Amino acid sequence: MGRTQSPDDLLPLTPPVFHILLALTGEERHGYGIMQDVANQTDGALQLGPGTLYGCIKRMLAAGLIEESDERPDPALDDERRRYYRLKPLGVCVVRAEAQRLAKALAAAKSKRVFAGGNA
Repeated sequence: MGRTQSPDDLLPLTPPVFHILLALTGEERHGYGIMQDVANQTDGALQLGPGTLYGCIKRMLAAGLIEESDERPDPALDDERRRYYRLKPLGVCVVRAEAQRLAKALAAAKSKRVFAGGNA
């Protein structure tokens, strides 16, 4: 019998995977919508190309973090070729765990005064 995977077993996440999971937090999105949201989240610092995006999506589908949605917008308002993705419960737990891990790292960096204006 297999052991249930802990979110911590999947950490740390790569920046693209973390930002894709963030893009899917709270709503379903198609690939181009994910790319736009990641660019907005990072003020353009992370621009996902199709190869990176769909490679990450393939791995996240296999890991059980996300799933393809069966629900579709009105065909008159959307391209029927688009695939929409949403977080699965494990994906929600993993993105939360990674955000907490990053918050701890940020707190450590602040305590060491590594930000501009601090004594490094």
